[in-house]
Amino acid sequence: MPSQDNISGKLYIVGAGPGNLEQMTEKAKNALLASDYIIGNDSYLVPLMPLIGDRTVIKSSMGKEVDRAKRSIELAESSVVSIVSGGDPGVYGMAGIVLEVLEKSGKEIDVEVIPGVTAANAAASLLGSPLSGDFAVISLSDLLVPIEVIEKRLHASFSMGIPVVLYNPKSRGRPHNLALAIEIVRKYRNDETPVGVVKNAYREGEETIVTTLGNLETIYEQVDMHSTVIIGGNESRLWRMGNNVKGIITPRGYHRKYVY
Repeated sequence: MPSQDNISGKLYIVGAGPGNLEQMTEKAKNALLASDYIIGNDSYLVPLMPLIGDRTVIKSSMGKEVDRAKRSIELAESSVVSIVSGGDPGVYGMAGIVLEVLEKSGKEIDVEVIPGVTAANAAASLLGSPLSGDFAVISLSDLLVPIEVIEKRLHASFSMGIPVVLYNPKSRGRPHNLALAIEIVRKYRNDETPVGVVKNAYREGEETIVTTLGNLETIYEQVDMHSTVIIGGNESRLWRMGNNVKGIITPRGYHRKYVY
């Protein structure tokens, strides 16, 4: 990184978390407050407007990630800029493409990646503790990754017996990718495997569903692009309080070492 003495701008790549100001880190909020320009997808910026105030906001749509990266780098040569990413910018977020574009440009600017709460973290917290140990995260979006590669990754992840988090599970443009994932998981899991679906985590319209792999079809139509699906591992089980199912627990292994 260049020294602050040689530059006048700064680029923050900010993780906005699930889209609720309470779930953002203080570091992320302070970066936005320190910025001259704030750039991002419109859907990620709307929840942040009470914080952004009168700062210059540059909105764009999905599919314009490269354009956003180029614009943020251009502005950051002389101004303080925040480019906003949902969740964590380094996990299916904007950090990778911004750093790639910056590297290719040959420019030297001060850049800082600020982490945020991921969709997996947010969904898991609302389901109890389904990701207590090892787990895998797979995106079902085949916009950037061929479906054949996604299939191989699903087989590999489910074969390990660990919980698997599915991002971008279903959209109008690719309604069958989730069905494909379910077909694959059934080769490695039984019908009693717990499954959690969280829609709009920590946002308006939040909905949490806990079911099993055998009953997943009954709530299939409720899954959309705003959902995160967590499929339990070999040791995952439904978490109960009295007679009520509250969520999912994946024991980390304390029961094998301690009596409680």
